[in-house]
Amino acid sequence: MAFTQETRTVVIGGTSGIGSAVADALARRPGEVLRAGRSNGLDVEDPKEVAVYFAAIGPVDHVVFTAGSQAPGGPVSGLDLEAAKTAFDTKYWGAVAVAQAAAKHVRPGGTLTFTSGFLARRTVPGTFVKTAMNAALEAGAKVLAKELAPVRVNVVSPGLTDTSAYAAMDPAARTAMLNKAAEALPAGRFAKPADVAAAYVLLIDNPSMTGAVIDVDGGALIN
Repeated sequence: MAFTQETRTVVIGGTSGIGSAVADALARRPGEVLRAGRSNGLDVEDPKEVAVYFAAIGPVDHVVFTAGSQAPGGPVSGLDLEAAKTAFDTKYWGAVAVAQAAAKHVRPGGTLTFTSGFLARRTVPGTFVKTAMNAALEAGAKVLAKELAPVRVNVVSPGLTDTSAYAAMDPAARTAMLNKAAEALPAGRFAKPADVAAAYVLLIDNPSMTGAVIDVDGGALIN
């Protein structure tokens, strides 16, 4: 689908991090890019609110969901279940609510792109919630790719990415952490938000891609 002045894209989570980079990349094309999220009034944990949002904006061509990167860590034996449920309510059930609402408004040939993470397929103790959430998104997206066709449904799975998620860290400690992690990756570098954004653009542009999961993880899954 070529981008024209009438093309409308919604980026849920588009006010920061990877979502902002996706919105920035698409804003350089013709058409309108809407950045939505909790910071500007859209709570994806409320399905009714999500439905009202999409009904208000009308037809859309592309929907990208990058919200909900936070989740509690640690062994399951000591897991804060309320915090875990809150994480699922945002990233998983929020994505489902967006898919349900957006499906009524996405034009034929449009796209819906979710965000998982490399922990969906990498076994790391202490990451139960992120692993379960991301794996559920990847599996669910394949079902939606069949149910919502001809709308194309895909997933981007980022690895270590230098985003505002690490903003609370001491700058020197943050740099040291990122560089140490990069040294262990086959690509020898951590990702910038723009690197990951390019994967969303690929999925939007390629008309033969649906039900796909694109890894942008520096090679973490093959390590």
